[in-house]
Amino acid sequence: MLAALGFVARHGRWALVLGLLGGLLLPDLAQALKPWLAELVLLLLFLTGLRVGPRDALLGLKGVRRTLAVVLSYQLVLPLLALAGFALFGLAGSPYAIAFTLMLAAPSVTGSPNIAILLGQSPEPAFRLLILGTALLPLTVLPVFWLSPALGDLSAALRASGTLLVAIWAVIGLAFVTRHMALPELAGERRSALDGAMSIALAVIVIGLMSALGPAIQAVPWEVGKWLALAFFVNFGLQAVAYRVLRRSAGDAEAAPFAVVAGNRNVALFFVALPVTQSPEFLIFLGCYQIPMYLTALVMRPFYGKPSTRG
Repeated sequence: MLAALGFVARHGRWALVLGLLGGLLLPDLAQALKPWLAELVLLLLFLTGLRVGPRDALLGLKGVRRTLAVVLSYQLVLPLLALAGFALFGLAGSPYAIAFTLMLAAPSVTGSPNIAILLGQSPEPAFRLLILGTALLPLTVLPVFWLSPALGDLSAALRASGTLLVAIWAVIGLAFVTRHMALPELAGERRSALDGAMSIALAVIVIGLMSALGPAIQAVPWEVGKWLALAFFVNFGLQAVAYRVLRRSAGDAEAAPFAVVAGNRNVALFFVALPVTQSPEFLIFLGCYQIPMYLTALVMRPFYGKPSTRG
């Protein structure tokens, strides 16, 4: 079993591609997995906490001020700038503006540390952004929703973020206790097997997240094409810009994991709480958004390069 999971870990990027194909080609399976997405995401988070461990997480607190600055830039400054730009051109209420602004206001996607691992990068910086960004979401989302009533009900967003925060901390606490008691030293074959298990979890999750995309491709292919182009442009564009900026300020070891989070956000958080996200347009965007997210480990690896070779 350990050897098989290690094999998956070595080819984890392709496991994510298979997950994308499964979401498109196996609509019945996608629909069956959809009700279990919350549990699957929490399982992935548990595996991530197990992989990072309490010791490395505590060591990451040394960079908490820098992490805080990145969180505020991502979840507060960027969505407010986007709102100002859309308002300037009279587009604040358009479906594209709503989707783009909600994406920017969201914290890191739960799988960002796993994507960092698949890129050959350290998962700890992305893990810190995930934890701190989720913890601060009830605060960072306030001015964004206050300035844009078109986004939906603020109280619903706060309830959703609060519930997510409690769930994340509970799962991470359980993972840290398990790591301390059962796996105090995680290395070699065991670490590789855990990476393989996380790749499988990511692949299964994306199948459920794409449950609405397959039917939409058949019904409104041109609409899907527009949303897909937007998703690719926003995801990879934000990663590229963030990486160029952060290499000068955050340091070589943190720039790539931080940049991964810039383009990969937990926009599905708002999907479960806000009526505005129940529109057909947003459901299509949510499905399209998974494609560049799950291709990041494959497409962006040459861009980021190896940690030891980046200058």
